[in-house]
Amino acid sequence: MRELCIGHNDAGQRLDKFLTKALCDIPPALLYKAIRKKKIKLNRHRAEGGNLLREGDRIQLFLPDAFFPDARSDEKKQDLARIHPHLSILYEDANILLLNKRPGVLVHEDAAERGNTLLTHVQAYLFHKGEYDPDAEQSFAPALCNRIDRNTGGIVIAAKNAEALRIMNRKIRDGEVHKFYLCVVHGIPDPPSATLSAFLVKDAAANTVQIFDRRPGPDAKTIRTRYRTLACIRDRALLEVALLTGRTHQIRAHLAYIGHPLLGDGKYGINRSDRAEGYSHQALYSYRVAFSEGHDDGPLASLAGRHFSIPMEDIYFAEPFLRAGLIPFKGDSLHVQ
Repeated sequence: MRELCIGHNDAGQRLDKFLTKALCDIPPALLYKAIRKKKIKLNRHRAEGGNLLREGDRIQLFLPDAFFPDARSDEKKQDLARIHPHLSILYEDANILLLNKRPGVLVHEDAAERGNTLLTHVQAYLFHKGEYDPDAEQSFAPALCNRIDRNTGGIVIAAKNAEALRIMNRKIRDGEVHKFYLCVVHGIPDPPSATLSAFLVKDAAANTVQIFDRRPGPDAKTIRTRYRTLACIRDRALLEVALLTGRTHQIRAHLAYIGHPLLGDGKYGINRSDRAEGYSHQALYSYRVAFSEGHDDGPLASLAGRHFSIPMEDIYFAEPFLRAGLIPFKGDSLHVQ
């Protein structure tokens, strides 16, 4: 028999969700069978998969030793110790990090890249600071609350603990975290500002989306994109964009659909000449986040009403507009309410 004690970062989860993280590769069918057969107990009483865990709870497990991750944390620590974290930190407190992800950086591991990701650098950074100890965690590791495509730059939010992760994910889901983007498009939009509405259909196999004025079928998702023109040079415009909905490739596809593909975007535009100028990927940056006011969010309450932005000088495609002496940020930013 093994016993697991629920710590601070484990509390608030369902028993079954916790065990899928805390145990090594246990098949779901075997997990639920063990719960039904009383081979898994909570505080020495019969357990249900939906039991919510509290700090200090104890789980008794009558399972084979192979399912217990005795060596996993040591391997994790060795991996993190080898990484020299490289992060651009906009803001940090005891609970979250706001990071400026550079274009070309992968946020999570994929089949081609295992170690050199934004997430692994966040975990290594906190490990080296002594704020993350894999030995002390059973079901939690520092995590990213939002993601950005590899070739898009911008602000990524990372949570240092489970409570911060749950609250931030809820705030994002409830529309209390407002994200603003900068991009450069071909052509000058007319009108200079607008709120666009359309329908989006995703082709997962091709990793592309299509935009339609009318709903083409039940799988189509409504999208709304708000933009305003900040500055123009010849046949290019610098835009600020607010996502009123958040769909795959929404900005890139929606602006291309109205005849203004992003500079450097080969997926929804033709970027042969852009590449000749050095723009090898889309000129898109998630440059600003704003948090809604008036919510009691526990450890994240200090973020209420605050906003954070990346300086224009740090956004590579804004340089021609700065060099031309244009002042693109006159007036208030876009509102998304």
